[in-house]
Amino acid sequence: MANLAMKTTLPCLLVLALAANPLETAETSTTPGASETGLEFIDSSFENASPLWYEFAADGTVVVNLLYDHERSSPNRAAGHFHFLLHAKPRSKLTFEFKNLDNVWNGKSGSVAKELKTVVVSENGRDWKPVTTELLPENRVRLTVEMPSPRLYVARLEPYRLSDLDRLLASIRKNRLVEITPIGKTVQGRELEIIRVGDKRAPHRVFLRARAHPWETGGNWVVQGLIHRLLRGDAEAKKFLQRYCVYILPMANKDGVARGGTRFNLLGKDLNRNWDKPADPQFAPENAALEKWLEKMIQAGQRPHLAMELHNDGSGNLHISRPPVPQLEQYLARMATLEELLRKHTWFTEGSTKATFRNPGSLGDGWLERFGIDAVVQEFNCNWIAGLNDYALGRHWEAYGAKLAQVFYEYFGVVRR
Repeated sequence: MANLAMKTTLPCLLVLALAANPLETAETSTTPGASETGLEFIDSSFENASPLWYEFAADGTVVVNLLYDHERSSPNRAAGHFHFLLHAKPRSKLTFEFKNLDNVWNGKSGSVAKELKTVVVSENGRDWKPVTTELLPENRVRLTVEMPSPRLYVARLEPYRLSDLDRLLASIRKNRLVEITPIGKTVQGRELEIIRVGDKRAPHRVFLRARAHPWETGGNWVVQGLIHRLLRGDAEAKKFLQRYCVYILPMANKDGVARGGTRFNLLGKDLNRNWDKPADPQFAPENAALEKWLEKMIQAGQRPHLAMELHNDGSGNLHISRPPVPQLEQYLARMATLEELLRKHTWFTEGSTKATFRNPGSLGDGWLERFGIDAVVQEFNCNWIAGLNDYALGRHWEAYGAKLAQVFYEYFGVVRR
């Protein structure tokens, strides 16, 4: 930009002379464009596509600059989600470099570059396959793809969009075992719903929430797998639902999902924080709606016995927080039972958090401290599933959700509250 500014101050004849000899300018002689690389356009105009801008390096690399989400009244920022569509010449080989991966969390800098080990690609936006990336110095990440056809979708994780949720809701809405209840709206007015699967008179109740952070699609696949398993109608499904029913908030941050965001809601609030105090309806209407629903459940004698908050990260641990509550040791014993059953029935092999772990304000911590609900945050590794020795894909998370049906059944067969 500085060079362009200098050119505008030159005499007219000299400007015309430079224009007549473009090969003498640095920009045109060293920087390739679309025709040289094979790339025609990066499209981010569709549902869940991430905001970004890009440019060409001298060697033909396409430098992708992600845009940050910013937290309200805080230096915290987050970038890491991407979902875009490449338009390029078939069989062209494209190299991308991702920048702006230096996030700030709790006031401290920390890059997500080391966690960005894989991406997924798809020709049709439905069938996805993994591609590995390369970590570069200065927290940059390189991706190389060969175009199998003129269009190729690229995403951080296998997408789960609002339209995918709409299809799920439409497919189960008339099932006699399902009740879908609107509980409020997002900042932009999108409806939030609680899905109940099973009889509300069942002796035990489980609550699950997915997608508080927009980029973390794994939770949506998990709850979809659980719902499908419980509605299968076989003898085991009937047995499960005699013991418990499930309440699900399937997509907590719909605005962020629609806009391709990474972490915060549209007014800069992290929906997995501040659960240690009443939700702010002005800046976090999504959490205020959930809290109001929960309070009504408690008043009606329908307090959930177990709550799971579902996320993605680069490790995949079970986050068991330790707020200063009465009978903490009994809670930890119940969570040890849950972890044992996850290891027994699912592909979960990662660990749980340290004995001193505390995550104030998260749903797992806040619901235990404020409402006396056994709550836990489960992260799913965004790159690799060690228990399957395979890449992280939607079908594996769906299978995990299906196995949760057995986990909950055995958990409530042991745990009494």
